[in-house]
Amino acid sequence: MDYYLHLLFIFLSWYGVSGFGSVRNTITTTQFLRDPDTLVSINTIFKFGFFSPINSTNRYVGIWYNKEVADAIEVVWVANRETPLTDSSGVVKISGIGNLQVLDGKNKSIWSSNVTTNYKANITSYVAKLLDAGNLVLHANDVIIWQSFDHLTDTLLHNTKLRLDDENHTPAFPRIASWKSSSDPSIGRFTAGLIHSRLPEIFVWDGDRPYWRSGPWYGNMFLGVKAMYYFAQEDGFDIENETGGTPILSFSSASRNVTEHYVLNYDGQLLKRDYSEANGSIGGYWFNLWWSVFSDCDIYGKCGEFGSCNSDHSPICSCLNGFQPRNNTEWNAGNWSRGCKRKTPLQKCGTVGGGEEDGFLRLRNTKVPENATWLYSEGEEDCRQTCLGNCACLAYAYYLGLGCLIWNETLIDIQEFTSVGVDLFIRVAHSELVVTKPQQQGKASKTKLILMIVMIGLATISVIMLIYCVWRRTNKRNGVTRVVRNKTLLQTSTPKDGTSKVEIGDLPVFGLEKLTIATDHFQDFNKLGRGGFGSVYKGKLEDGQEIAVKRLSKGSGQGLKEFMTEVLVISKLQHRNLVKLLGCCIEGEEKMLVYEYMPNKSLDALLFDSKYQKILDWKKRFNIILGICRGLLYLHRDSRLRIIHRDLKASNILLDGNFNPKISDFGMARIFGGNQDQGDTKRIVGTYGYMSPEYAMEGRFSEKSDVFSLGVLLLEIVSGRRNNLFKDEDSLSLLGYAWNSWNEGNILSLIDPTISESAFHGEILKCVQLGLLCVQEFPNDRPSVSMVISMIESEVTDLPSPSQPGFTQRRVGSPKLGQQNGDENCSVDRVSITVLMGR
Repeated sequence: MDYYLHLLFIFLSWYGVSGFGSVRNTITTTQFLRDPDTLVSINTIFKFGFFSPINSTNRYVGIWYNKEVADAIEVVWVANRETPLTDSSGVVKISGIGNLQVLDGKNKSIWSSNVTTNYKANITSYVAKLLDAGNLVLHANDVIIWQSFDHLTDTLLHNTKLRLDDENHTPAFPRIASWKSSSDPSIGRFTAGLIHSRLPEIFVWDGDRPYWRSGPWYGNMFLGVKAMYYFAQEDGFDIENETGGTPILSFSSASRNVTEHYVLNYDGQLLKRDYSEANGSIGGYWFNLWWSVFSDCDIYGKCGEFGSCNSDHSPICSCLNGFQPRNNTEWNAGNWSRGCKRKTPLQKCGTVGGGEEDGFLRLRNTKVPENATWLYSEGEEDCRQTCLGNCACLAYAYYLGLGCLIWNETLIDIQEFTSVGVDLFIRVAHSELVVTKPQQQGKASKTKLILMIVMIGLATISVIMLIYCVWRRTNKRNGVTRVVRNKTLLQTSTPKDGTSKVEIGDLPVFGLEKLTIATDHFQDFNKLGRGGFGSVYKGKLEDGQEIAVKRLSKGSGQGLKEFMTEVLVISKLQHRNLVKLLGCCIEGEEKMLVYEYMPNKSLDALLFDSKYQKILDWKKRFNIILGICRGLLYLHRDSRLRIIHRDLKASNILLDGNFNPKISDFGMARIFGGNQDQGDTKRIVGTYGYMSPEYAMEGRFSEKSDVFSLGVLLLEIVSGRRNNLFKDEDSLSLLGYAWNSWNEGNILSLIDPTISESAFHGEILKCVQLGLLCVQEFPNDRPSVSMVISMIESEVTDLPSPSQPGFTQRRVGSPKLGQQNGDENCSVDRVSITVLMGR
């Protein structure tokens, strides 16, 4: 009996230490970790173990976030990044001399912590432990002798340290290094580190060449990172000095959100990443909060020496004032790498009374160039004089709280921002100065200048008042009314139809400055999308509320009409499945609409992307279908107005934080009268693949036109495939493929494999049948939206049999109509010809 108990003890001990049936966070010298076992940190934040990257069968040992995801796990550290295992025979253990090792199936060490200590003889225990910070630590007698935080790969987690990179980039001063590709964790092209030639800066290198730089450190931010001027506290960077004065960079989110981290991607982008839960269920996803290279201007030295880059200009590169291209031919051809040279040499150093003194030209709101030297200064004028008295000084800047910066070397990697940044004063010859320096002007000159300014100002005001009086008199004759507090009439300059005047009424009005700040001056990194109306930007108000701002493209006649239609329609509607309009902005030529922000973006962004499809399980998709139907029913029958949307498609279905659908984009909508059932137009607008046959070919639209679009959406949601890009060997559209599958009894071939759970087959098949009923060729054959909802929610399975859809063949032509140009006579003929070519 004792013998069998002894065997049982050995059996249970072996499985306990190898990870079977247990969750643990440590390894000791008597334990090991066998593939696919894992360690899990005490609060289940991180895992340590074996993994394979996406599209790879190689096995690596690493640390990753313990998050359920729809695609690849978020790996933050890799041990054997240069020596992968080719099978699942790997083991992690602590050797007898206290090194953490990865062994292959032949018991050969392919990676080791390589710890050397002088007191190993006195060590009685070694323990490797995975902490909730994502740090794997190796203890000897409770003393840390090695930790993964000292051997970073491509990621900065909370409280990791990025130490100073010395001039020779030796291993004693490590950088982080990108993966070679998304499927290969070995060291790639790009590295990142902290340099301190004069002031601390983060650099990203492509091999040995600088690729991106952060600009100098300023207490809680880097002066070359535009987003940090607005969110410095949220970025959580800090630089402190170790013993001996060596600067180290650390990161910790102000929100203490442990999932936020920085990673150097294989394409050279330094990314700030975070995790989004998927409605509390399996299948969340990782997304980018910020990335380093938003435009070409962020690439190091894009415009060469003495060149300046502005992403709002075309071309983006220009020479600094007082400079000209080194090679005009190359410069005009868009090759700016050789930069610029001075037009006029500076005054010879040491010359006394031999000519006019050099001066400075101001370049406002810049990312200052590389190689700044900090000097003690009593103020801006002292800084200026210091530079002027130094023959080698090429430029200076004085930034409150930082002090005086001067540049004695070539000026490179200058970028111009819109309203943030540092004013840079560039030294030029006297002949290049546009105005005489103020300190050289006498009091008489100052008085004359002041009088001249006052006179010009009075004259300007008089002219403006005269113009205003004439304008007001003219507009009174024409019956035009403009802004009166919150009661506003919008109108086109040449009214033609019923939508030419729109009363905003009590809709809240946002100031232009407030929206400019909220969207970071409408920068591209906040752009959510673009349409015929204009662009949509993400913003954040002072109270923390996130918003989406639709900004009308200036000079867009069609965009203005859509703007007014949207105000007219959405401001009078309120439903849980319609996007909520928060207000508008009308200042000068600027016209904007402000909406609630949808954190899960649009349906098409998830539904048609293989990386995110798994997020939308069938329960979510079914809820989305019901929500779209209810929103559409409200538009057609239950609202104060009867609305035909005319552009219902996946990209116009937005998803809130719980994946509830919100119908958006009412710029093409039409309002029907009480007894009106149908409308006609000569201008066809909408999107191929979603337009009904009678609308696309004859310009007739009705509730049944929206029902056709709804049917396309149902088939797209079930199949996970886009109708207007569907590819089939028989040249069928998605509708044609669904029709054939229905007739052949092969519906399973249509269903997205990620939702093909047998428990939901009844609901899925019903939605396919309803989709086919909605896309029937003739409007009278299609059900109303209320009938669709009734059939979806009922337990009845005996539904009407559908007839053949319209547009079963794949078509050729532009995917979008009515928004590609401003032609008011965009013809039915043109649409009909395009359709007939495919039929």
